[in-house]
Amino acid sequence: MAKNHPTTIAGQTFEELKQVNEHGAEFWSARTLQTLLGYSQWRRFEQAIERAISSCNESGNTPAYHFAGAGKPITGGKGAVQVVDDYHLSRFACYLIAQNGDPRKPEIAAAQQYFAIQTRKQELSEQLAADLERLELRKQTSEEFKALSGAAQQAGVQSRMFGVFHDAGYKGLYGGLGNEAIKNKKGIPAKEQLMDRMNATELAANQFRMTQTRDKLARDGVNNQTQAIQTHQQVGKEVRDAIKRIGGTLPENIPPAEHIKEVEKRIKTTTPKLELDERDATGLLGDNKDSP
Repeated sequence: MAKNHPTTIAGQTFEELKQVNEHGAEFWSARTLQTLLGYSQWRRFEQAIERAISSCNESGNTPAYHFAGAGKPITGGKGAVQVVDDYHLSRFACYLIAQNGDPRKPEIAAAQQYFAIQTRKQELSEQLAADLERLELRKQTSEEFKALSGAAQQAGVQSRMFGVFHDAGYKGLYGGLGNEAIKNKKGIPAKEQLMDRMNATELAANQFRMTQTRDKLARDGVNNQTQAIQTHQQVGKEVRDAIKRIGGTLPENIPPAEHIKEVEKRIKTTTPKLELDERDATGLLGDNKDSP
C-alpha cells in the first residue's frame, strides 16, 4: 500500500505514531489511534475494530496478520499502573478501521480520504475503482447543485427562475445547448436526469462550473437575477474555453454513460478482494512469514 503524502489528523501525524515490532514490521497502537480518530470511548472504537476484522476476512486477507491483541500499561492519577486491552495494528488494519469508522467524525473522514486516495485504486479492480469514482462524483455534484441553488437564491434568483438559471450554466459549458437540448443530442430519454448519464470527466467539469459560479456570485456580491444568470453562463463558457485550450473533449461530444443506478447496483453486488503486495500481506509478521 502506498505510503506517500503523510497527512495530519486531529493535530497529529499518523506516520509519526508508527512503531516497529520484533519482526521489523511497522505497527500502530489501537489506543493511540483511538484518540487520533476522534473516539473518546474505547468501547465504541473497539466496535470499529471488530468491523474492520470482519472486512479483512471478507477481503480474502488473514486478520491475524494485521490485528494482534496486546496490553497497554496506563498510569492512573495516583501512580497506579493498570494494563488495558490494546491491539497492534498493521497499516492495512488502520486503513480498514478508517473505512469502518463513524463517517460523521471529521477525524474519520480525514483518515478515509488519506487512505482511500493512496490505496483504493491499487487494491480494487479497475472497473470497481472507476465505478466508485463516478458514484462519488455524482454525489458531490448533486450536493454542489443544491449549494448553487442556495447561492442563486441569495443572489436574487427567484424560485420560478431556477430552471433558467441552471440552464444558463449548461449553455455556457455546452456551447449554447441547454439541459433538454443536450439530452436530445446525446439520445438520453427526456425523463432521465442528465447528470445520471454523465461519465466522471463530464461530472467533474460540471462540478467545477457550479463551484466556480457559487464562489463568483459571493465574491462579486451579485444581488440581481439577470446578473446571476449571466454570471452562471459566463463561468460555464470560461470552463468550456479551458477545456478547449488543453485539448479536452467538449462535454456535448462525450457519449452518454451507463445510468448511475446500474453503477450503484454493480457496486452493491461486488465484493472486492483486496490484493496486497507481499510485504503488506504479511502485516505484523514483517519478513518473518513462517511465524505461526
